[in-house]
Amino acid sequence: MGSASSHSSARWVAIVTVVVTLFIAFFWQLGSIGLVDETEPLFAEASRQMYETGNWITPYFNGETRFDKPPLVYWGMALGFHLLGVSEWGVRLPSALAAAGLAGFSFYTLQRYGHSHGEPVTTLPDKHQAFTLAALVGAVAMALHPETLVWARTGVSDMLLSGCMGAALLCFFWGYAQGGKSSWYYGFYTFVALAVLDKGPVGAVIPGLVVFAFMAYLGQIRNLLKEIKLLRGSLLILLLTVPWFIAVIAIHGQTYIDSFFGYHNYERFTEVVNGHAAPWYFYFAVVAIGFLPWSPGLPFAMARLRPWAFGYWRRQPREKQLGLFALIWFLAIFCFFTAAVTKLPSYVLPLMPAAAIMVGLMWAGPPQRGTWLSAALSVVFFALLSVAAYLTPNWIGGDPVMPNFPELVRNSQAMLYGSIVWGLATLAGLGLLVMRQSRWMWGVSFIAFAMFTLVSILPVATIADSQRQLPLRQLAKTIQTAQRPDETVAMVGFMKPSLVFYTQRPVLYIYNPDSDKLRATGQALVVGHPDEISTAINVSQSGEILQTVGTYQLARLTFNPMDIK
Repeated sequence: MGSASSHSSARWVAIVTVVVTLFIAFFWQLGSIGLVDETEPLFAEASRQMYETGNWITPYFNGETRFDKPPLVYWGMALGFHLLGVSEWGVRLPSALAAAGLAGFSFYTLQRYGHSHGEPVTTLPDKHQAFTLAALVGAVAMALHPETLVWARTGVSDMLLSGCMGAALLCFFWGYAQGGKSSWYYGFYTFVALAVLDKGPVGAVIPGLVVFAFMAYLGQIRNLLKEIKLLRGSLLILLLTVPWFIAVIAIHGQTYIDSFFGYHNYERFTEVVNGHAAPWYFYFAVVAIGFLPWSPGLPFAMARLRPWAFGYWRRQPREKQLGLFALIWFLAIFCFFTAAVTKLPSYVLPLMPAAAIMVGLMWAGPPQRGTWLSAALSVVFFALLSVAAYLTPNWIGGDPVMPNFPELVRNSQAMLYGSIVWGLATLAGLGLLVMRQSRWMWGVSFIAFAMFTLVSILPVATIADSQRQLPLRQLAKTIQTAQRPDETVAMVGFMKPSLVFYTQRPVLYIYNPDSDKLRATGQALVVGHPDEISTAINVSQSGEILQTVGTYQLARLTFNPMDIK
């Protein structure tokens, strides 16, 4: 009776801890900073135009079609606007919900299938308590690392894709662990369809690759293909995805096919797109940095699963294979995107949940030598992070849009507080090593990163917003009140898509201020840096500066059409 009561209490403590962690990581001050140029406002404005026009088929930005991504992320943001109004909250809500939902689903999965590799369940002091600990560590590790923290608080398609893929793969494992329960397999196919609607064919390719690799490892390809009802599942995916693709191709034809399937899918895998080239070892660095403070333990968490022991894993009951499944999940995605020519940090976001599951299983398992080595390496990283945080104001200069950013960060002492957090984590970690309690190093990582998020990451993000994005929002507000019926809104020298979202007006982007395109406007409200505005005034018939904010100026210009070259 006492053991059951103790387990119930521990489980509720874990649930409350995870809920509070997810709130801090994904929802606390979610809408407190403006949209960040360049990518986020492109999604936001396309969703706003969808919301305003009621056209739920074709995404548009600034009057032009936007075929980068399928509609799911736009639909999610537009629904957010219906619930919360047109705001940063509405833009980022799909990402935050996807991250929180995936972490919660992972907690539930580990709570049920969090078997520690290498020890029979009967030898554990308390099986249920070990499962609860694995679920707690896995969920907080999934939430509190830079890669997921950034993308869960950014209104783009990447976190939604990761959430759909992760949910699909967890559904597959539930179906597999329960001996082929079809309802979970249909959940897998449903989330795969949503992933396709969020990002295209890669939403089916990646989960399919993971599942196929898992089947191949176990030598059960033929049997499992029958069990998962592949034909019915494929029909379900087609039923959920094909109608939109038919509709958009019917409207836009070959233009859509060439843009989306050609440029944004095939060419991104086979060629360098938009200059996003990187060496083959790029994702090693991305995972090492992006999964901090948990990455020091990741190699040990992977090695302890002994993937070379084919016979061992094939003899294990299905419900004990979650660790193996997570390892194959991680490696399949890592290898796939390493092979791709175009490389971006966000591409490996879908493997982070698998990394968190493996780390959760490691820290909840019985102490091993790898656990001690992982803890010792974590202490080294804590010390390095303390030094790096202290020196950060010296490294973040050089952005001409934010000339005062390093000084403001230094004056805020936010990074000094962060340095103190990691310094205290270093001392706490050393204490655990001395007391031979290294298995609790996960708690130090958890508390330290949570505190670092609150005292450093969020405050510095607010400072960056005040320098980089707030001036554009202030100019947008002026444009909304000052624009005359016959005036064009233009931006010269560069493109900041957030101006379209915040003015809720089309913006003419012109890179050369001495351009006939600008002269042809006749009258224009023009945004730019002082040098560009000065050039534009010199070639205009008349001009006046209406507002100067930060490094930006807003001018009203009148041009003589006869001056067009």
